[in-house]
Amino acid sequence: MADSIAPDFGKSFSTQILVRFGDCDPAGIVFYPRYFEMFNNVVEDWCANGLGINFRELHMTRGLGLPTIHIETDFIAPSELGDVLQATLQVEKVGGSSITLAIRLRGPSGKERVRAKLILVMMDLQKCRAVPISEEMRLRITPFCLA
Repeated sequence: MADSIAPDFGKSFSTQILVRFGDCDPAGIVFYPRYFEMFNNVVEDWCANGLGINFRELHMTRGLGLPTIHIETDFIAPSELGDVLQATLQVEKVGGSSITLAIRLRGPSGKERVRAKLILVMMDLQKCRAVPISEEMRLRITPFCLA
């Protein structure tokens, strides 16, 4: 059932997303693959503004990436050109090398438009394989975990 994807949020990271012309199909509503780009942008903002490690530092300095390896998405209501969506991100689980995230996008009225569960893996970019999440990263991630 759709409600199983993301529980109610406790402490979360929030950001806003403007629905742009390029996000929409000819009917003026968000073309569904664009939501996946929005999710990635939310994760990138969370890393930079929530965890204090931007993608440039993560990728270019530390040689690490956080690719999405699994995603579940429920499209609840359409979003239209010009809408400003409120995005919230919550960490559901931190594994050895994986992070399970819940992301919700709400419209201007506060009604839910899209919700997703993503599993990301900490990856060594040179070796192209998963690596353990460092203690430093765990400490940065913990404040965003569900109770």
